[in-house]
Amino acid sequence: MQGASTGIVYGGLKYQARCIADVRADPDHTSFLAGTLSLKEENEVHLIRLSPSGNELLCEGLFYHQNEIWDLKSCPYDSRILSTVYTSGETYGASVWKIPEISSQSNSPQLDQLVSLDDHTAKIKSVLWWPLGKHDKLVTIDERNIFVWSIDSSNKIAKVISQESVGMLHNLSGGAWDPHDRNAVAAICDSSLQCWDLRTMKNANAIEHAHIRDVDYNPKKQHILATAEDEFGIRLWDLRMPKIPLKELPGHSHWTWAVRHNPEYDGLILSAGTDSTVNLWQVSVGSEDSAIDSPRDKRSRQIDPLLNSYTDYEDSIYGIAWSSQDPSVFASLSYDGRVVVESVKPYIQRK
Repeated sequence: MQGASTGIVYGGLKYQARCIADVRADPDHTSFLAGTLSLKEENEVHLIRLSPSGNELLCEGLFYHQNEIWDLKSCPYDSRILSTVYTSGETYGASVWKIPEISSQSNSPQLDQLVSLDDHTAKIKSVLWWPLGKHDKLVTIDERNIFVWSIDSSNKIAKVISQESVGMLHNLSGGAWDPHDRNAVAAICDSSLQCWDLRTMKNANAIEHAHIRDVDYNPKKQHILATAEDEFGIRLWDLRMPKIPLKELPGHSHWTWAVRHNPEYDGLILSAGTDSTVNLWQVSVGSEDSAIDSPRDKRSRQIDPLLNSYTDYEDSIYGIAWSSQDPSVFASLSYDGRVVVESVKPYIQRK
């Protein structure tokens, strides 16, 4: 189903961009952070808020960030703290920043660097925060290693407390932290998804033969996660049965780049791709998807309805984020710097 555009457009990003994140720790506003990816210009982080009337996107803050931003996360327990992964020439880095107090004297202040996560020797890909509250640990993933850090933001101290390598024959490209288990991280590795136990720093489980671009845990159901894949589009998995997916969705007409579960409405899933489209899916994963089902039974239920395709874009979409404050709202970011916020309330009411 392809619906007419009803989105609210934010036109403040001057440069290309890939990263957008929900500001989970802001309980009073529907807020997002977006970061730019300009090779020649000084980059920016924008704090974007939906107006109280719900019909306009406002720039609540614009902050300089010198280098290209390849990964951006908002701290889940402090709305003024964020992390970025960035490049400067051939050098990759990652830092935790604090948004300064916004004053009329400075329209575009610099972010305050709290800590630099600079123990990486390979190209760093992602910074992970545990998504459901205050936690004094961070996980970083580079092409060869997984790091666990102890973070003291108030004293600007970051210390590596554990590290493990996947070896020279493998490449890591990202991951997700299990909201149900502080000790479980899923890491994207070549043609597999590795599930790591942070207590032992060992690979405890794996989904094999999957060329994955993105992964997201279901916040409402333990053991369930979604993957965005080159070959299969979108697949849902139960990590207790990693051999066969629970569900398969066709994804996008080109690469499926990102997938996100709704934080409140179980079964609502967003996906984005390089076909300039955001898809909204309704996927039921419940007791009927049990271990006693045969592969044929599972495959007979693989394709669930596509609720809507949002096509009001002219470039590839790499960033999508649900709002934690209003889970009926999501933001998307296309590579040309276009931020669009949409409401899915009509599809929630029809469930």
